[in-house]
Parts: sequence; structure tokens; C-alpha cells
Amino acid sequence: MRVAFGVLGPVAAWDGDGRALALKGPRHREVLARLVAARRRVVPVNRLVADLWDEPPAGAVGSVQTFVGALRRVLEPERPPRAPARLLVTAGTGYALRADPESVDAWRFEAAIDAAAALPPAAALTRLEVALELWRGPSYGEYADREWARGERSRLAELRLRAVERRAEARLDLGMAAEAVPDLDAHLTEHPWREDAWRLLALALYRSGRQGDALAVLRRARTMLARGLGLDPGSALRRLEADMLAQDPLLDPPSPAPAGPVDTAARVWARAAEAYDRTVAAGARARLESTVGLLRNLALTGGGGLAATREHRLAAVAAAEESGDPELTARVIGAYDVPAIWTRSDDPEQARRIVAAAERTLAALPADAAHEAVRCRLLATVAVESRGIRSPRGPMAARQAEEAARRLDDPALLAFALNGVFMQTCTRAGLAPRRDTVGAELVALARRHGLTTYEVLGHLIRLQARGALADFAWADEHAAAVDVLAERHELPLAGVFTQWYRALRTAASGGGPRAEAAYRAAAARLEGAGMPGVERGLLPLALLCLDLADGTLPATRIAERVDPAADWGPYRPWAEPFLLLRDDRRAEALAVLRALPEPPPDLLYEALCCLQCVLAVELGDRDLLGSLRARLLPAAGELAGAGSGLLTAGPVDRHLAAVTAALAR
Repeated sequence: MRVAFGVLGPVAAWDGDGRALALKGPRHREVLARLVAARRRVVPVNRLVADLWDEPPAGAVGSVQTFVGALRRVLEPERPPRAPARLLVTAGTGYALRADPESVDAWRFEAAIDAAAALPPAAALTRLEVALELWRGPSYGEYADREWARGERSRLAELRLRAVERRAEARLDLGMAAEAVPDLDAHLTEHPWREDAWRLLALALYRSGRQGDALAVLRRARTMLARGLGLDPGSALRRLEADMLAQDPLLDPPSPAPAGPVDTAARVWARAAEAYDRTVAAGARARLESTVGLLRNLALTGGGGLAATREHRLAAVAAAEESGDPELTARVIGAYDVPAIWTRSDDPEQARRIVAAAERTLAALPADAAHEAVRCRLLATVAVESRGIRSPRGPMAARQAEEAARRLDDPALLAFALNGVFMQTCTRAGLAPRRDTVGAELVALARRHGLTTYEVLGHLIRLQARGALADFAWADEHAAAVDVLAERHELPLAGVFTQWYRALRTAASGGGPRAEAAYRAAAARLEGAGMPGVERGLLPLALLCLDLADGTLPATRIAERVDPAADWGPYRPWAEPFLLLRDDRRAEALAVLRALPEPPPDLLYEALCCLQCVLAVELGDRDLLGSLRARLLPAAGELAGAGSGLLTAGPVDRHLAAVTAALAR
């Protein structure tokens, strides 16, 4: 169960469906809040006792242990008896909350503020608005007066104030001066000593054509600072007042660039959108289909466009279903044929709901020739959205979609169906040659029929497959082709994958500090790209696999280098045994290793199996070693994980040899 934690307001926790978890009494919530404030670091039991009570009662240590036990039952209700906790863990003489950074609202808020600082104004504004919406009240709620919370609360409060001011600055940069005024006014009512906020409010009023009000604000700031603090305004406020009195042109709103192709396109778009809005009735069903077409194009822009697409796509499907027209619903679902390269969903819950809607619509449509094309699109949707799930339905839907598309002789439909086939070619190790065949057909098909985005997809698939087969000469050719097409057709996400491929290439060519630096640079490129299914946990996994690919480090040395504070995302279960081994908790590491499921059917299947191999060799689990050898044998001769196009854990043959040697012992 995925758990989210909230401290930007009353202390709370929620399950994966957003339902509040029952955290029992105030002491339970305080223990949880104290561990969140520690930011994944261990808090000794004695420290917890001192933080919870001014005068600890007899048996306080036992009480803390009781609170922790109750919290564990709430946070990990499905954990087997006596199995080690994975979330609220015991470490030495204390406890730590090993929550993912994405699961704690305060940590997400900080990450968003940091990311916004490097973004252009429009993207920064979106990121800041989302971040500020996380606040539900004063941080750490009912524990605001506790000594342990004061430093963290002060730091978060200052970050929030800066975020409000950065948001106003972004609005000013975007020519939204009037929109910035109300929030700044309210902000200064509560925080009248913020000189930069006074500056921004005055500038916003000035740029809104309210010069008198702007000067009045500056004079009010002067009076407030003098009476309250005995201070004169700082140089920024004094300079702004002088510039306003001189009506300095530099204070005017940023001027738009001279008209060019981009401006012309913007005017055409605005006029066409206005005409559409005026002509097509608000409730017309055509609007739903047009919306999906817009979302399809928006998704290709990456970043905020991709995130917005995920937000609105499900709403469009739900609206279509509410119409009671299965043909309309089928068109709305099937029109979203955006090429997909990563075999792990960005939003698994949304994918599940779209698959369910597609299945309901398939059941409602007549099974006749007139509906074969739209049924094919629904089947392709099921195949694509069922990625990374071990179920016979995904491969079956992919096969049915491909057969139908070939019968219909529709190139665009076949390309969509082949995308579904690709997504279902990770069910076991050693399928890189099959994916290479799919990629080659996609490239040829897309070139013949002008399907540019599918041509890029085909090259990326071949890049991955040739990398798995250690054929880097061909993989380099496909990476270069992707870059050319991406630049020509404004497809920014494609470059993210080619940069990761080149980091993998560096790792496969000797690794070392150059490879680590390349991975970190590629990870920075992922920030804000709108692909959490790719981004979450990828960097720490890549660095762990880099140590495996070295081939000279024993498992204990690799474990020492594993970062317990990293965001491991969905790969946490495979990192956990290394973290336990790092603390010399071998018995617990073995128990967790044995409890690991088979890796999901995605492009990192072989890499995760190799992580298990290294651990099983070190911990001497013969049964698991035999199972892992059987899983990996079909990939003999390949580079483990390189089929992802992102990372590698070294040659599969070397891992197989280590397993064979361990079994012989």
C-alpha cells in the first residue's frame, strides 16, 4: 500500500486512494511527525522520549515502542507477521521513517520550490501554484509549539513566504501584473516586514496603470518600517520609488518580441479557437473528440503539457461514457494514440481506469466489420495501458489489435497496434530481438506514411534493443536519427531518452566518475519532463547498477555505497536488501530477498534480476539462485538492463557465471 504523509497543516497520513489513515492518539501522530521532521534520519529512542515528554514517565521507552508498533500496523497493514518493516524501520537504537520524497507533502513542496528556481516564468508559475496548494494550515499543526518542530516550522514558513513572492514575480514577468496584486496585498497584511513583497506589490500596481496607488504603497511601507522597526526602506525600495517618480521606461511591462512565425501562429491559433468556441455548441459531442485530439498534441510537448494531458484525459473518457453512446466512447478512448516508449505507467491508477473503460466499451460494441477499426483502437489502448502488469490480457489484446490492423491495412492503426505489441514484449528475459523487429517495422512503416512520432518511437525501440545486444554502432545511429527528427518536429521528450542512452553508453564503456556524472546530468534533464513513471527511482537505480556493472565490487562493498536517503520509488523493494546488508543485518536482508516478487514485465526486468543474483550469491540462497539462473538464461549474451536504453548492470553472462559458481559451491 502506498502511503502519503502530510505535515503542511494538521499531521495526517493517507492511503493510495486518498483515504485518511486512523493514526490513533496524539502521541502516535507526534511520533510520526517527529520522524518526518528527521527527514529519513534515525531518531534514537531516548531522543524520542525527551521530545515527547517534558518529564518522561516510568516506562516511557516501552510506550514509544507501543506507539511505533501501532503506527506500523496502520502504515503497513499487509505486512506478514515478524516480517521486517519497510516504512517505519528500526535502525540501531532508534527509528526512521523511510518514506519516499514524493510521499511527504513538505518534501514535495521543497523539491517544487527548488525546481521552480531553474524554470522559465510560465513553467515556474505552474510549479509554484501547485506547490502552494499543498498547504492545509500551519506546518506540523498541533505540534507547532514543540521544541523539536520549531526549526523545521520556521524553515518551511520562510520557504512558503518566498514561494508566494516568487509566484508574484513570475506573474510580473509574464505580464500578469493585475493578477499579482490581490495575493501580494493579502501576503503583506500578514507579513508587513517583507520588503521584497512591498517592492513587488508597488511594481504590480504600477504596471497595472495604478501609478498613484503604487507610490502610496511605497510610502506606506516607509511608514510601517519606521514605526515598527525604526528602519528606513532598503535600497531596492528607494530606487523603485525614484524610478517611478521619473517614470523610468525600464519599469514598464516586458515588451513582446517583434512579430514573427511564432507570433503569427499564436494569432492563428487564438482566432481558430475563438471561432470553434463560437460555432460548436458547448454540449456538442464533437467537442469531446476535439479535446482528445488537442490532448494528444499536448502530450508530445512534455513537461506541463504531459501532466495536463493526464489530468484531463480521464475526464474526457468519463464524459463520453456518461453520454451512453459506446461508439462515441470508443472514438474518444481510441483517439489517444500517443506513442509510448516506457513500459512503466506514469499513473497506474489512471491506466487501470482507462483499461476498464475500454473493456466496458468493447463489450458494448457490436462485433461486426463496421466496428472493427474502432475495436482495434480499443484493443491497442488496452495493450498500451496494461504495460508493466503481469496478466495474460495485455499480450492477448496486443495480438488481437495487431491482427485486426493488418487485416484492415491501415498504416496509422498498425503503428498504434505495434506500440501495444512492443509494450507487451517484456514478459520474460531475452526478448530484445523481438523488440528490435517491432522497432524496424515501425520505422519503415512510419517513413512510408509520414507518421513522424512513430518513426521516432521505432528508432528509440531499436536503440534500446541494439543496446541490449551490445551493438552500440547501430544504437548510436538510431540515437542520432531520433535527435534529428526531434529537433525538426519539436519533440522535446525524445532528447531526454537519447541523453540517458549516452549515459548508458558511457557506463558500458568503462563507467567510473564520467558515467556517474553523465547519469546525474541525464536525471536533471528528467526533472519537469512530466514522466514520473520514468523519473522516480531511476537515478539511484542507475548508480547501483553502475556498481554492479563494475564487476569487481563484492556485494558488501556495493551495499556500503547505496544511499538510504535516495528516492528509490518503485525500485525500493530491490534496494532494501542492500540497505539491510549495509547495516550488517544479513538475516533480515535474506528474508526480504526471499520475499521479493518476480520483477514486473518491463524494460528493467533483467537489471532487477541481476540485483537479486548479486544478493543471492552473497547470502547463499541456493533455491533462489536456481530460479534466477532459469529466468536469466534466455538473455545470455546481452547487457543486463541495457534494453531500457537508460542503464546497465553489466553482462548477463557474468551474472550467470557467478550464479553457476555459487551453486557449484
